[in-house]
Parts: sequence; C-alpha cells; structure tokens
Amino acid sequence: MTATPSDPAADVANLSFEQARDELVRVVAELEQGAPTLEESLSLWERGESLAARCEEWLLGAKRRLDAARSDTAADARAEA
Repeated sequence: MTATPSDPAADVANLSFEQARDELVRVVAELEQGAPTLEESLSLWERGESLAARCEEWLLGAKRRLDAARSDTAADARAEA
C-alpha cells in the first residue's frame, strides 16, 4: 500500500501533472481493491482528493495559457487586417 503523509496535500503541490495523475491512478486502484481498514481507506480517499485537485490546477492553468495564446493570435490577425 502507498504510504501517505498525515497531511495528504503536504507534497502534492510539488507534483507535476503526470506525477499527480499516475499516483491518482494507483490510489484509485488501491481503493477499488479494498483497503484492509476504514482508516486506510479514508487516508487513500483524502490523498486521492488532493491529487485530483492538483491535476485540476494543472489543467486549468493549461487552459488559461491556451486561451491567452488564442487571444494573442486573434489580436495579431486583427492588427494585420
């Protein structure tokens, strides 16, 4: 079983999107198999929530960057017209 810190979000903020996604996949697989105790299940669930939030942060950041790039491209096209 994956070792989880007492604060599930403790090290999540430093993970890349790929690292957070891969660990989230492992956490979900462990939850699907059934943890031996309720406490372990809760710990895994909390870790999974933190990892999912981190992935969402990365995805929202990527969307903002794409929107900004599209906006810049559209502004350049209007300026050239």
